Amino acid sequence: MVKVGDDLLEVGRGAKLIGPPAATKEITVVSYNIRWRTGDDLKQIGDWLKKKQASIIALQEIDRARERTNRTNNARVLADQLGMYYAWTAPPPVSVTDEEETGVELLSSYPLSDVKRIVLPDKGPGGRSRVALGATIRIGKTSLRVYSVHAENRMPEAQKVAQLQAVLDDLARFPKTTPAIVMGDFNSWEPAMVDRVRELFTRGGWETPFKDEQTFQRKIVVFNLSLKLDWIWLRGLSSRSYGVDRSITVSDHFPLWTTVDSSRFSEVASEARP
Repeated sequence: MVKVGDDLLEVGRGAKLIGPPAATKEITVVSYNIRWRTGDDLKQIGDWLKKKQASIIALQEIDRARERTNRTNNARVLADQLGMYYAWTAPPPVSVTDEEETGVELLSSYPLSDVKRIVLPDKGPGGRSRVALGATIRIGKTSLRVYSVHAENRMPEAQKVAQLQAVLDDLARFPKTTPAIVMGDFNSWEPAMVDRVRELFTRGGWETPFKDEQTFQRKIVVFNLSLKLDWIWLRGLSSRSYGVDRSITVSDHFPLWTTVDSSRFSEVASEARP
């Protein structure tokens, strides 16, 4: 395990790597806001990811050193359970006396490189920051750029768009031919924000297999509040199948998954560095 910089970026690997899957024509990608689950709930999430045979995973709200989760490094626990490479990061705490914020994680069956912590612009309630995490995954001859994003929920729509744009700005450092995946909790709870997310990405040539599926549910007094908060966007990749799994209920979010055509990974060479 390697800790980088100010200790809010951690890059490592599971205690025993399982390694990438055998040659296949598709790879399963998952995005999931786990709402800082730990212990038995975290194991249930890991078991679901194993069953799904996910090769690339983006998680949000994953604690590493919080009192509420017994100061367990849940990012590393999952990497150990899944036998995968991982990277984790968190935003800066509001003050030097505050404990570490919840973070985001990327897990991969393939090694991670060019790992980048992105503190998103504009702060939310109480001066709270949010982050995204980017990394390059080399599969065959192809470099794939992936991001796990946790955007702010309580701020004007224009600032939410600016947070997503910051992720796309980081991707702009790489060749436009680099296939990429941006996924995570965009907190697009307003219908107008859902439209703005679609406009931002489709204008840049991105595609998503997801339409209007609700990805979040919380019981509010006498009714269930359902919202579309979570996304998976693809560039230079095509989705073969996809879904939102509502059978796993340990979080107030549901996991999103898609299988992407991986045939190009052995046919196209693209450099991930600028």
